[in-house]
Amino acid sequence: MTQVTSEDIAKFREHLQDYPDASAALAEIEDCEGNLEDAAVVLAIRVGQQPDIANAEWLDSLAKKCRAIICREDNRSALLNADYASVIRYLATTRLCPPLLAVPVLMYVLQQGIDQFCQPLDTVST
Repeated sequence: MTQVTSEDIAKFREHLQDYPDASAALAEIEDCEGNLEDAAVVLAIRVGQQPDIANAEWLDSLAKKCRAIICREDNRSALLNADYASVIRYLATTRLCPPLLAVPVLMYVLQQGIDQFCQPLDTVST
């Protein structure tokens, strides 16, 4: 289980106040008491997806689908500088991740550690 704190949620809310999908996602994460996997599955069902594997595995799988985008140098740098909006905008253009799920994906990546999450791509590119 990947758990985020109310402080994590507040930080995202502050940076993403102009994004209605982000506000809805953060409200669901709060309703799930910070459990990212549970919130992601609820949000996925809301956008018409039907996760068919365990919650933790499903969020991890979705994040990995977005890994090449998230780990681009500019997006990685943006995340490290708490510029979540630019990464969410970029993810939205790829259609890999529904806008309502972008926040739990990014929170999951940050909880894993951006360097650790991107490490598989780093070893391929070196």
